[in-house]
Order: sequence, then structure tokens, then C-alpha cells
Amino acid sequence: MKLLILYGSTEGQTRKIARFIADRIQAKGIMVDVVDAASVKPDFCLPLADAIIVAASVHLGSYQSAIQHLVTANRDVLQAIPTAFLSVSLAAAGDADDLQDVKACAERFVSVTGWMPGRIEHVAGAFRYTEYDFFKRWIMKVIARQHGQPTDASQDYELTDWLALELFADEFIGQLEA
Repeated sequence: MKLLILYGSTEGQTRKIARFIADRIQAKGIMVDVVDAASVKPDFCLPLADAIIVAASVHLGSYQSAIQHLVTANRDVLQAIPTAFLSVSLAAAGDADDLQDVKACAERFVSVTGWMPGRIEHVAGAFRYTEYDFFKRWIMKVIARQHGQPTDASQDYELTDWLALELFADEFIGQLEA
């Protein structure tokens, strides 16, 4: 069995999530290719795989354009095999209203690309305060304060639930093997 993980990452957390899932699945003896959407041409054809996981992060209400273009261009391939979409956002760690907002982003993505993933998972991202410029750090602190998240900009905060990602990977592979 061979799995492909296609990801788009702006600040690195989605890349870290993609690698984490790849490592978890490879530990089960399954071949995994991990492809950064930003590193391939827009007309890139997805390689043959038995299943594909697409992971992308939400920024300002949208996912990376490279992911959107690749998914749209390869939607027939994606529709023909088992797939999952990991929507990474800070809102996934929020309350019910925040989760509704991020679900709406995923629905827009599905509508725009024409791809209906077999499964959509909402995954919390990270605050990378130490990597932000002054303006972005200020905006992110305001957002964090409004949502009861950490605001000490001298450090970064991962909100990702790694145990939930392990369970997702195990369930996804279990469904493929069944």
C-alpha cells in the first residue's frame, strides 16, 4: 500500500503535522510520500497512490493557493481513491462558534475545488509568536486574547492535539486495510 500526503503550510505547523502523520503511518510498514504543494508546479499530477491525505492551513479565511490549484487540477484522481482533508487552524482549538467558522472555510474549499474528501478533520495549529513581525504578533495577540488563548509573545504555543492525530492516522489506515 502507498499513501500520499500533500500539504500546504504557511508557518510550518501543517508541515510538522504532515510529517507526524507520515511517520505514524510509515511505522505501520506503509510507504508514504510527502509533497509540499509550494514545491511543485501548478500542473503537477499527483503520483499513483492507494490513498491521499491533503493538509492545509487556514489564513484569513482561505487555504494556500497552491493547495487549491493542485486539488482542483487533480480532483478526478482524488475522487477515485480514499481521501482525507486536514484543515489546520487556530479556530479548531476554539469554541463552537470558532469551529463553525472553520467548517465554513472547509465547505468553501470543497465548493471551489469540486473535491469531496472522504473525511474532513479540523486540527488546531500553533501560535508562532517568535516568528511573527511586529504587526502580525500584535494582531495574533489580540485574536488570542479574544479567544482565551496564550498571549505571551516571548514563546510559541502548539495547540495541536497530537494524540487525536495519532488516532486519525490509525483510523484512516484501518479503514484502508478493512
